[in-house]
Amino acid sequence: MSDVVTRSASLPAHLTSRSPRSAARPWQILALAGLTSLATLGAAPAMAADSLNASSHGSLNSLSSLSSLNYGAGQFWTRAGVAKVSPKSDNGRIDAIGADVDVDDDSAFAFTLGYRFTDTFGIELLAAQDFDHDISLNGQKAGSVDHLPPTLTLQYYPLGGRESRIQPYIGAGVNYTHFSDETLDDGTRLEMDDSWGAAAQIGVDLVINEHWAANVAAWYLDIDSDVTVAGSVNDKVEIDPIVTMAGISYRF
Repeated sequence: MSDVVTRSASLPAHLTSRSPRSAARPWQILALAGLTSLATLGAAPAMAADSLNASSHGSLNSLSSLSSLNYGAGQFWTRAGVAKVSPKSDNGRIDAIGADVDVDDDSAFAFTLGYRFTDTFGIELLAAQDFDHDISLNGQKAGSVDHLPPTLTLQYYPLGGRESRIQPYIGAGVNYTHFSDETLDDGTRLEMDDSWGAAAQIGVDLVINEHWAANVAAWYLDIDSDVTVAGSVNDKVEIDPIVTMAGISYRF
């Protein structure tokens, strides 16, 4: 028995001690961390490529949508809406009857027809229903007058032909104003001569698609008329209104 004990005690230490199977060696931990890092690095380019492709598709779709707006050379258009004519205050004085003249505001349906012969230059004609203005003498309503103000302007579009949904423009040209149905409430005969004058314009199209847009615009019109009261020319009335219009536009 003592011989057995002696032999057991003399066995090498590595044969008598056992390490737990679950304990991980340091080189195993390092190897696992390295493999994880390599897997992550390998997946990163694919993820970046997918992100870039999605971004590119979105950008191309956006550019395709903008390029279909079709806002440039060779287009006709019409704009329609409600226009308000607001004459300046203190429109003159008729000495023959000793009265200061004021012409009141009025609103009516208006429309335009235009053509763009380059991306940035076009021409437009403004037309409308008759505007019916009340006339005040010395602050009291005393009559009325109708007028039509067809106006032709040459226009400049700084963003024409570009991929923009906001298309501002300015214009300059000539206005012709025809007066009719001039009446004074007391029966005195009143006549106002037709007028030629300069015109200036500013506006913007808010483009919806290749045909439609919302539009707002304003004109300044130089309108001066010689006034005839009771058969004799007396004085000049200066109306010089600001015309504002809001509506829709259709390009074709």
